[in-house]
Amino acid sequence: MVVVGAGGHGLSTAYHLARDHGIKRIAVLEKSLLGYGNVGRNTTIVRSNYLLPENHYFYEDSLRRYEGLSRELNYNVMYSPRGVLDLANSDDDMAALARRGNAMRLAGIDAELLDRAGLVKFAPELNPYLPRRFPIVGGLVQRRGGTVRHDAVAWGYARGAAARGVHIIEHCEVQGLTTHGGTATGVETTRGSIKADRIVFAVAGHTGAIGTLLGVALPVETHLLQAMVSEPIKPLISTVLIYMYAHAEVYITQSDRGGLVMGGALDGFPSYTREPAWHRLEEVVQGAVALLPQIAGVKILRHWAGTNDQTMDGSPLIDRLMYDNVFVNGGWCYGGFKAIPASGAACAQLVATGTAPDLIKSFHLSRFASGHL
Repeated sequence: MVVVGAGGHGLSTAYHLARDHGIKRIAVLEKSLLGYGNVGRNTTIVRSNYLLPENHYFYEDSLRRYEGLSRELNYNVMYSPRGVLDLANSDDDMAALARRGNAMRLAGIDAELLDRAGLVKFAPELNPYLPRRFPIVGGLVQRRGGTVRHDAVAWGYARGAAARGVHIIEHCEVQGLTTHGGTATGVETTRGSIKADRIVFAVAGHTGAIGTLLGVALPVETHLLQAMVSEPIKPLISTVLIYMYAHAEVYITQSDRGGLVMGGALDGFPSYTREPAWHRLEEVVQGAVALLPQIAGVKILRHWAGTNDQTMDGSPLIDRLMYDNVFVNGGWCYGGFKAIPASGAACAQLVATGTAPDLIKSFHLSRFASGHL
């Protein structure tokens, strides 16, 4: 088998193909360096606080796998269940958060609605009583949510896969498929041809380009998602804070090094550049300072962007693509990093057995044609 892409989803898929299904000959092909793509260009947040069952069951499976991933891989991925707190600006926001929290609790997922007094206890760095243009009236917290070290996830899966015989080949860009009799027989790369019985494309941020390569129009647009980190400061933020204001948002957490890691909304136009833009930095920083005025004097240290494959319903694609033995794992929108453990296990089952597990049956490509979003 060939897996294209040595990021989180590709490495996790290869690892589970080898571990769970006993596949002995697997190559992971990477056009650049292991972990150089989106797995190293995110804000490290993991959570399962989704409203719809198709998503919250999937991401809950992933979060549970993250909870035990360090032990499974024998590699410390630095899972930190510091909690993920969505803040409400109005009574309407509180009603929407209560609906989401109730859906989560009915599914057996932890969720807790907090009023202002509860916010003060859970996140003392906040002052919800401070006058703001967009006030804070409460929030919804998932205490098991938090952060995981992104590069540790990539290297942990890479080491686990390699220990099971998986070949990880860097600087090997896939340029096309070889086919015979309506079946894919391998891939053409910058380092020559490789034959394969089954091929998986897990190229987060470039899923649409794979569709173009194969002549399939995929319902995906690629947008930049920018983030930034400040200089290190003493411990201040005890959780992950998500603050929606007007038509914008900011999410902020503090890394183990002390930097404040911040992100916001997608850029509003397709792009593959991965070049950060000043207008997004300004918007995110304005939101962060409105949320936490005490950080106004902190300096920004670094600013980056990742490429997000946005589907039209915000959910991923894990399905066959054009041929019975070619598969795509992509379209992750905002959810790529937090989905890695569940994605790899479920995609590996589909590839190895030919049957999609219940967890990903809703993520088929044909839903866009049939209207079953």
